Amino acid sequence: MQNIHIATIIIIAANVLISLKGFNDFTFFEKYKFNIAGIRRGEQIRMFSSGFLHGDFSHLLFNMLTLYFFANVVISNLGVSKFVLVYLLSLLAGNLLSFLMHKEEYHYSAVGASGAIMGILYAAILLYPEMSLYLFFIPIPIPAWLFGIMYLGYTIYGMKKRLGNIGHDAHFGGAIAGYLLTIGFVPSIIETDLWLVGLLAVPILVLFVLYKLKKI
Repeated sequence: MQNIHIATIIIIAANVLISLKGFNDFTFFEKYKFNIAGIRRGEQIRMFSSGFLHGDFSHLLFNMLTLYFFANVVISNLGVSKFVLVYLLSLLAGNLLSFLMHKEEYHYSAVGASGAIMGILYAAILLYPEMSLYLFFIPIPIPAWLFGIMYLGYTIYGMKKRLGNIGHDAHFGGAIAGYLLTIGFVPSIIETDLWLVGLLAVPILVLFVLYKLKKI
């Protein structure tokens, strides 16, 4: 088992404590979840607070486990302050994209740290592209960079088809933030891994084109 940094422990503790409060206090949950109508009323705190609430224990567990597995890669390469910055800005970027995509749907609501987690995951992929990932439905390891492209492709499909009760927009927004911030923090990646930077940019460009064409 890998050592867990105090910064990761604090973030996980905040998610657990706030989520547990939300599980047991409906009023608290409703007040701080991401909700278009609430945000348009001026309740901007929801853009941040919703990232520490979760729908249920499995949702919370999956996000925190993902953070646990990839946090150290980012911390060891970027340092603690930049790790925290990637986490928080990815959270906000995910919710900003969700707001952009659903701004006329006053009923739209969401919770979860997924945007922040995707930012950390994509930062880790850029920093350590040779690592391998195992997926439940694929019995062999796949390169992290391939997973990144596949996941963003699936996310675009999920956004277009409104698949499941999943905040695909937040996932994508968080991934974009993690991608851009990491390149900004470590611009040498463009020289050493230009192929990777280019490949991961493809689904981002596809989303931009689809949005401009009003196809999504």
